[in-house]
Amino acid sequence: MKSTFLIRFGLAVVMFMHSVPSIVSGDVLAFGNEFLASKGFGIFSVPLAITIKLIHLFSIYALLANRFLKPIAILNIIILISGIIMIHGQEGWYVVGGGRNGIEFNFILIFVFLSFWFPDGLIKSEK
Repeated sequence: MKSTFLIRFGLAVVMFMHSVPSIVSGDVLAFGNEFLASKGFGIFSVPLAITIKLIHLFSIYALLANRFLKPIAILNIIILISGIIMIHGQEGWYVVGGGRNGIEFNFILIFVFLSFWFPDGLIKSEK
């Protein structure tokens, strides 16, 4: 049996750092009130922002406990694709270096989460 602990631990750290500081600082509320509201989410802006962070928080537990990986994978993939569409896509590929705030970070995270949805790959090989 192959272990996924290292990748799950690394991803849990990323989810922690992407959620806890913005919750503690209150930035999640600003994200809802300012950014999401400007995108037309209206009264759902703050609840949506909080829901996103709660999904990230639950993902930490799920990743470390090696449980609920498929549900958190699909939820986080939806969040990450939405982030590409609404924020990062217009900035290009690079997060740093050849640009700023691009999609490369979201791209790799999507594929890490896909590896939990499809742990044996997309095509099953006959053994």
